[in-house]
Amino acid sequence: MEFWPEFILIASVHLVAVASPGPDFAIVLRYAVRYGRHVALAASMGIGMAIFLHVCYSLLGLGLLIKTTPWLFTLFSLLSASYLAYIGWQAIGSGVPVNSTSESVAEPFCETPSMLKAFSSGFVTNGLNPKATLFFLSLFAVIISPQTPVSYKVIYGCYMAFATAAWFAFLSVILTRDNIRTFLLAKGYWFDRLMGVVLLALAMHLIYGAIQSQLH
Repeated sequence: MEFWPEFILIASVHLVAVASPGPDFAIVLRYAVRYGRHVALAASMGIGMAIFLHVCYSLLGLGLLIKTTPWLFTLFSLLSASYLAYIGWQAIGSGVPVNSTSESVAEPFCETPSMLKAFSSGFVTNGLNPKATLFFLSLFAVIISPQTPVSYKVIYGCYMAFATAAWFAFLSVILTRDNIRTFLLAKGYWFDRLMGVVLLALAMHLIYGAIQSQLH
């Protein structure tokens, strides 16, 4: 078996998947605008680490179990929807900043979460994302050959975790550049509320999908 062709294919598919807007992007954007670079970077690291969770259950065959057990997948989807709805509702309730001067960039207008809390939010958001579950299930069932050694699969997983964290870290840096964040922060509560609506919409989509899967 050739290692590099399969790795390049996986890297390409993963790049498209990780760059697609979703809950992970919404969380990083919200944290970058509202709390600053360090908090957004902590959330990015949490998102990257959650990739190992997906890789582990895929290697153990649990991803297939979740997919082929309707009630388990429904429960998984509802848990994800509940969490997204919770943080979405918090975002919608964002208040108007006291001022929009450059000082507000250095001094956020609300209590900044700890690095651990930001990391946990990123980890849970990605870890409970059913789309990520389906992505890794498809990846390990279709793209990665059954003959691929486990050691290679671990390498693939490490790469995807690193690449995911690096992508969102890059976004964290870009979104928190002074000129960009000053603009975003001036209208930050609107971006916050917009991300809240997006997260609530994603939650409703998951609930709808879970209901449809039960009906069929």
